[in-house]
Amino acid sequence: MKKKEPIMEIHIDMNGQAVMMKSDCEEVLMIPFKGTVKSDLLTGIVEPCGVDTQIVNAAGVRHMSARYMLTGKDENGNDAHIYIENNGWFDDSNKTMPFHTVPTFITDSDTIKARLYGKCFEGIGENREDGLWISFYEK
Repeated sequence: MKKKEPIMEIHIDMNGQAVMMKSDCEEVLMIPFKGTVKSDLLTGIVEPCGVDTQIVNAAGVRHMSARYMLTGKDENGNDAHIYIENNGWFDDSNKTMPFHTVPTFITDSDTIKARLYGKCFEGIGENREDGLWISFYEK
């Protein structure tokens, strides 16, 4: 079976100090980031206001919710944006890579809308030699 090609890959660059809060049985970690994206859909940047909020509950389940905006050019060379909310869960005692996520996309580009809207996608995050990468695949 041929391996699926990602519709988009994003290189993540941590750009600030993470903030953590702990209560008696839960933990919240907020990690700011920026990055770059190069794909057929859009080539550009992850705006430096992205944040990955991770909540670990009393059972040790980690919910990750990253929210960020991509800014760049679509495949026709037009200015475009893609807002991404990317959610994932995993057992905190088993921090394996890669991790899997469910992304939601919003865009102001009609070209990109035609390729994203009405379809289901999966995100896969993995640490590579040059850092953290998030890849999106159509299901």
